[in-house]
Amino acid sequence: MPLFDIVTLKTALFATPKVAPALQEWLAAPEAKGTLMGAWAPDIGTLNDIILLRQFDSAEDLIAERTRTHLSDNPFGCMEHLRGWTSDSYIPLDFTLPVTPGEYGKVYEIRSYQPKLNGMGPTIDKWREAVPVRTEYSPLSIAMYSLDGPTRFTQIWPYESANQRAEIRGKTVADGIWPPKGGPDWLTPEMTSTLAVPLPFSPLK
Repeated sequence: MPLFDIVTLKTALFATPKVAPALQEWLAAPEAKGTLMGAWAPDIGTLNDIILLRQFDSAEDLIAERTRTHLSDNPFGCMEHLRGWTSDSYIPLDFTLPVTPGEYGKVYEIRSYQPKLNGMGPTIDKWREAVPVRTEYSPLSIAMYSLDGPTRFTQIWPYESANQRAEIRGKTVADGIWPPKGGPDWLTPEMTSTLAVPLPFSPLK
């Protein structure tokens, strides 16, 4: 099974257009490991960020790419425009694979929960039951859980607009199919949600 990471680049004010060309070169370099799946700029959430989703064939490839970044004298090829970055590793839920590039929506919701200390397994089980019906309403790009940092359960959902997101979420709640029945019992109140716009070079659009 592949591994994923989410990289959050914290950029200078309004620097995304300046960062994009050099960042694309960095991601496509011959020595680079991993495959870019998504690249977004938050519209609602923490602004002046760039969020990357990458897929790796092995833990060795993920570690090699992290090492390349940390030892570089110009990380991500755009250090002059960076204030910092974070990298988080994830294991995907098998029933949400594969991640398939394509055009799915103009707005993506990147949503993370922190399950209770013993809640990750039950959360995955609840999702396994509920996702097939939920994705009849709108597609799910991926769901996954963290390997490092705080324990997190992260999902990425594409929508045509913020209004469509609200309508679909409202309908799934009204129809009683979402959130997964019993799922919230295993979650803490620590939750975040970002609405982000795909960048022109994002494979997920």
